Amino acid sequence: MVTNSEILAKKLAALIEEKKGGDVLVFDLRGLSPIADFFVIATALSDVHVKTIANHISERESPQHIEGLTAATWVLLDFIDVVVHIFSRDAREFYGLERLWGDAPRVEYG
Repeated sequence: MVTNSEILAKKLAALIEEKKGGDVLVFDLRGLSPIADFFVIATALSDVHVKTIANHISERESPQHIEGLTAATWVLLDFIDVVVHIFSRDAREFYGLERLWGDAPRVEYG
C-alpha cells in the first residue's frame, strides 16, 4: 500500500532531479527508525546548487523545518514523515548516510 509519505518522498526526489541534483536515493525507513518514514538523499555540485535545490523544493512543498541553508554543504528539509538531505559531494561522502541506512529498502521513484 502506497502511503502519503511515500508519495511525498517520490515527489521530492523528482523535484531534486528537476534542478539536476545527482545520485538521488529514496530510503524506506518504516519499521527501522522512528525518525521518519523516508529519507531522500541527493548530491549537488556546489554550495549554490545546494541552495538552489533546497529553494526549489521549498517553493513547491512546505517543509516544517530547514537546517543548514547558510553553510549549504548539507541542507536538511524536514517534512516530518520525509526528511530530505541535500549534500555537497564531499559532505555526502563524509557523513555516509547510505552506509548508516544501508539496510533500508530503496524506493524507485521515476
